[in-house]
Amino acid sequence: MQTAYLLIGGNLGNRLKNLKQAVELIEAGAGKIKELSSVYETAAWGKTDQPSFLNQVVVLQTSMPAPDLMTALLAIEEKMGRKRLDRYGPRIIDIDILLYGREVHQSGHLKVPHPELQNRRFALVPLAELAGDLVHPVLHKSISNLLEDCKDELAVKKVSL
Repeated sequence: MQTAYLLIGGNLGNRLKNLKQAVELIEAGAGKIKELSSVYETAAWGKTDQPSFLNQVVVLQTSMPAPDLMTALLAIEEKMGRKRLDRYGPRIIDIDILLYGREVHQSGHLKVPHPELQNRRFALVPLAELAGDLVHPVLHKSISNLLEDCKDELAVKKVSL
């Protein structure tokens, strides 16, 4: 079994309902969910003329190798209606593997650790909530240290549920 840290998010439709559905589908098809971060709201990153996002980190125990997990997550996105029309564009759901144990993968559709993790406050804040002491396997810094060093100034606000 391996521990994977996933970031789920979206900015279309009922955003909170979509996060909950993604969590259910991940658990049904990819492994056992061990923990969920709080939900955070963030303005869109990269392409700013769109609604704000809700994001959440999911801690998953899985027996799937990282490439198989990525395939399963892409299938969940598709099942939920994700259309890949515009890079950084609006989406009903997005599921990224931030970390997969201490493994490093660099192939076609799989880049783990997520290559932009250290540059995205909206990913680091919920990840630090659950695993601030976890050390990035390539950068050799804790998630909390990466968050302290992050230059991204986008506000990340915890959502009251």
